[in-house]
Amino acid sequence: MHDELTAVDIRKMQQEIDYRETELRPKLIEDVQTARAFGDLSENFEYKAAKQAKNKNESRIRYLKRMIATAVVIEARSGQDEVGLFDRVTLFMEDENEEETITLVTTLRQDPSKGRISKESPVGQAVLGHKAGDRVFVQVGDRGGYWAQIRAIEKGVDDDTMEISPY
Repeated sequence: MHDELTAVDIRKMQQEIDYRETELRPKLIEDVQTARAFGDLSENFEYKAAKQAKNKNESRIRYLKRMIATAVVIEARSGQDEVGLFDRVTLFMEDENEEETITLVTTLRQDPSKGRISKESPVGQAVLGHKAGDRVFVQVGDRGGYWAQIRAIEKGVDDDTMEISPY
């Protein structure tokens, strides 16, 4: 499976890898060695915690490297009047009779709690490429879905302000 990511996504992941390998890894290795010196490893909580933090760091490095290796690099392009990546979109949810504003992002930068919705999510797939005034159906699994109307589109840019997801 390939993730569609932007050049900014790749750069941000590489920066995190560099930080984790050059700064964090040596500190975590030192923490493990310090905790090991405390003695009996079978009842040494500090050792277990330090080892766990080191392993979590190594896991994150492997994950990011795999994401970069398998990524398909895309550009955030869309027409001036249609929904594209990094655009803020105001939607009117017909069933709930309320508006919601989302920002369409790549999977790596999604964070629903901040209104950042992946272009690969049901909502993202439904609105991508559509125009203000369009009514779209958001398919939610096999159970059905709901209708939403695109009320407004505010064009966005792919910049360094949005952090990548921690996991």
